[in-house]
Amino acid sequence: MSTRRNYLGAARAIALIADICAFILGLWILLYLLDANPANGLVQFVQDAARFLAAWSHDLFTFDAEWARVVCGYGLAALVYLFLGHLVAGRLVRRP
Repeated sequence: MSTRRNYLGAARAIALIADICAFILGLWILLYLLDANPANGLVQFVQDAARFLAAWSHDLFTFDAEWARVVCGYGLAALVYLFLGHLVAGRLVRRP
């Protein structure tokens, strides 16, 4: 029974981390689209965190409009974090 509880705890932690990553990426997209002040400390922190999380998908798309590159690149990363994080969490929950 305690092994099952460990799997559930790990699944919750993985899902929570995936949700936090996706939230940071979504927040950066929102801040970018709202033209947030880049000199603000919070905006800089969110941008740096999002850039780190989406390093693999940054500039993946070559749209002419920069806003489209930001939305697609960071949005794709957010979706991948959500999908993979919850997929792994779901697999852990279903373990015998």
